[in-house]
Amino acid sequence: MNPDILKERQNATFDVEKLTNMLDGGPEKTKRRREIESMVLNDPDFKEEDPNFLSRSERYDQAVRKSALMILKLREYGIADPEEIYCYKNLVHPDRPEPLDLHLGMFLPTLLNQATPEQMDRFFMPAWNLEIIGTYAQTEMGHGTHLRGLETTATYDPATQEFVLNSPTISSIKWWPGGLGKTSNHAVVLAQLHTQGNNHGLHAFLVQIRDMKTHLPLPGIVVGDIGPKFGFVEVDNGFLKLENVRIPRDNMLMKYAKVEPDGTYLKPPSAKLTYGTMVFVRSMIVGESARALSKACTIVIRYSAVRHQSEIRAGEPEPQILDYQTQQYKLFPLLATAYAFHFVSQYMKETYHRISGDISGGDFSELPELHALAAGLKAFTTWVTNAGIEVCRMSCGGHGYSHSSALPNIYVDFTPACTYEGENTVMMLQTARYLVKCYRQAKAGQRLSGIVSYLNEADHQSVRPQPVAAGTTGVDINDLASLVEIYKRRAAILIELAAKSIQQELQHKSQEEAWNANAIDLVRASDAHCHYVVVKIFTEKVGQIENAEIHSVLSDLGLLYALHGITNNSGDFLQAGLLRVPQVLQISGRIKQLLSQLRPNAVALVDSFDFNDRKLNSVLGRYDGNVYEHMFEWARRSPLNNTEVHESFHKYLKPLRSKL
Repeated sequence: MNPDILKERQNATFDVEKLTNMLDGGPEKTKRRREIESMVLNDPDFKEEDPNFLSRSERYDQAVRKSALMILKLREYGIADPEEIYCYKNLVHPDRPEPLDLHLGMFLPTLLNQATPEQMDRFFMPAWNLEIIGTYAQTEMGHGTHLRGLETTATYDPATQEFVLNSPTISSIKWWPGGLGKTSNHAVVLAQLHTQGNNHGLHAFLVQIRDMKTHLPLPGIVVGDIGPKFGFVEVDNGFLKLENVRIPRDNMLMKYAKVEPDGTYLKPPSAKLTYGTMVFVRSMIVGESARALSKACTIVIRYSAVRHQSEIRAGEPEPQILDYQTQQYKLFPLLATAYAFHFVSQYMKETYHRISGDISGGDFSELPELHALAAGLKAFTTWVTNAGIEVCRMSCGGHGYSHSSALPNIYVDFTPACTYEGENTVMMLQTARYLVKCYRQAKAGQRLSGIVSYLNEADHQSVRPQPVAAGTTGVDINDLASLVEIYKRRAAILIELAAKSIQQELQHKSQEEAWNANAIDLVRASDAHCHYVVVKIFTEKVGQIENAEIHSVLSDLGLLYALHGITNNSGDFLQAGLLRVPQVLQISGRIKQLLSQLRPNAVALVDSFDFNDRKLNSVLGRYDGNVYEHMFEWARRSPLNNTEVHESFHKYLKPLRSKL
């Protein structure tokens, strides 16, 4: 064990194991997670070559091999709980995307959420057993987040009781679905439903795309891989062109919307039910944000504890770079954010399951709020995480540029989350549409419930920007509850200002033009709403902690998260009259104090995430802190070192000598 990192752990003021238990949801869950880790990490069948030294085809081949083994092992061990399956999968493929991701994460959930009992009998168990391997084909070359613009058509033919699916234009070719290129034999295809001369909008259809024995594309199916991407190297993201492909009527997923044999269309109780899988995945992405940022923070904080550089005092030994205030200011707010997103992920998971249960019982009242919250938090957390991972990479100096750090891979594999399952700006505008609607309802006297209930104030006098008097604003910057209040009021003010601006524009513009003319303000309002939700959830979580030592350190983290957010958005708080300039300056000083208070616990806080070295896969982030020895060992495994003299020397460089 590196003596620096050993000293860091000895200086911790809380019990790491107890915090790990809390993050996992209890000691039993920690124990079970570690049992699953042991199953995977001690299984020689899952031993792999370092993917950094393999070609794309080799990485895809290795990933498919491990995925197939994973399915067999899950059956052998009888692991059927979705959370345990997810844990097992993330260990087989250490938080890397893999070819079966969409089968497990979108295809199966779509069947569960949108298939009739009869369709479940036909399709689910074959899909569960991987006879059917599916993907989710929604995005097209010319349209992604704008779902109403998707061009793929499914036209009902009552004479044969079949749907005829077509890609009518080059831009309508399905583009990007993971596992589509080479792995899947079926796809859930989102297409515009045409029946009896009417277009009824997007619906989901189950389409077989490859022969079940030969795996060759079926007639009318043009399918393949879209080529190398920025990350996602193991995944065969694909294209799909449909040319008069006929499927039976009962291959339309009809749990909610239906087409009768004669072509009569029966609409669903809520149009948003078609997008249930997307809401589920967006909720999951919030958890992915927490995990990715937690991994990046673990790597950089451990490395910062063992890396010594420069001098604080002339003539004295080089200090740990974690002792530099600038390094702390880069990293500790990100560490606080990782914890915040972890708690938000737990909240989203609980909310999704609760509202899904209500939907199954026929209660759709909270579906709009879930849809808006999942869209907004997906955008909010992925934007912050994407930027945060890059800060972590740069904070490792030159070594962060090496794949041995794992940070380049974490970055490139996480970055697509800002655009897949909804481009983030559009997601924020979707959330804003819901917030403006809620504001108008509250203004009209309706009583709001749920996370937007803060818009209930009758005349909104309390949320209007007010001139600041010389006296105090009544905000205690050391009290999380007080900070939650001003985050709430900031969100309410920005929502109100955006809604009023739209109302003014409507006097001489159409609804669409007025909306576009205020889109910047609408995104700011959504961002403020999501920021309030995160601060609120973090604060509530801190309030539930009984262990005094953990409560103390997480209170500091929560305070750092909230105060750092205020400094980054100080203009909003000042303009709204929620803070005065002296308080903003006071906040800057308080942040410096919090950095100093958190410094002794920094390594212990990342240890509490409990990432196994194999899962972290980072030389810089090793638990034992022995970075340099293993960096040299890693470099020597590079394929370029297989020979002392590379063949290119003999082919190209040596002949130059004879020509000089």
